[in-house]
Amino acid sequence: MISLKKSFNIASKYSIKWDNYFEIYENLLVNFRNKKIVFVEVGIGNGGSLFMWRKYFGKKARIIGIELNPEARILERDGFEIFIGDQSDPNFWNYFFKKVGKIDILIDDGGHTNIQQVTTLFETLKYIKNEGLIIIEDTHTSFMKNKGFKNPSKFSFINFTINLIEVIHRRNPMVLKDSNFFSKKIFSIEYFDSITVIKIGKKKLGNSKNLENNKKLRVLFDDFRYRRKITDSNKDINENFISFLFNKMVSKRSYLYRIYENFLIRKYIDKIKK
Repeated sequence: MISLKKSFNIASKYSIKWDNYFEIYENLLVNFRNKKIVFVEVGIGNGGSLFMWRKYFGKKARIIGIELNPEARILERDGFEIFIGDQSDPNFWNYFFKKVGKIDILIDDGGHTNIQQVTTLFETLKYIKNEGLIIIEDTHTSFMKNKGFKNPSKFSFINFTINLIEVIHRRNPMVLKDSNFFSKKIFSIEYFDSITVIKIGKKKLGNSKNLENNKKLRVLFDDFRYRRKITDSNKDINENFISFLFNKMVSKRSYLYRIYENFLIRKYIDKIKK
């Protein structure tokens, strides 16, 4: 079978990808090849990536592109489904999924701003089929100050996903927090250089269960964790050091034109934390 890199090189339209993406995608997507899947890419430009994905996945795949530029509709002549819309608008996503239904894979290669990436993830999550994927590209923008991204910020996309990390840990009963839609649906989160992958579970995910292989041997087990006592002074030092590092890594932001976007992201965070 043809490799993704070769599919990229022979595409009849222009496209651009970072070179490390190909190995990541080969590992993530190999089981979707030559299957009847629904694949969506946000940010298709001239359409080169759509030709690449069609070549890679095979003829059974339904390939859909989302783009801001209305001229992208010309790609419908090549057999692609094209939707014109703003990925940061929840109303667009409501319209889109009413037309398309549930999908297997979504790749976000759109505008890469915080609000675009956060909205795309949040609004598409419930429409991903079991064992499907949401893949957010170019997440290095969460650490870029230039080109209008104004990061690092507590409202960056990467910081937004930290809330999802907390939520999926709710499946462990020792956390003592109620599971919600997100913890029952998201199986895992993977981080790569400039790519974040959200994997959906095979089915509705429940609480983890603690297993013991031989309860009769429990009396012989000596857990050294509880022999070491951490003094209050050491605890304060540790917490202060962690706080110092965090404040160094995350800069404050006071740009007025970002207030509305940050407000929307905060609303998404509040929904996740419930």
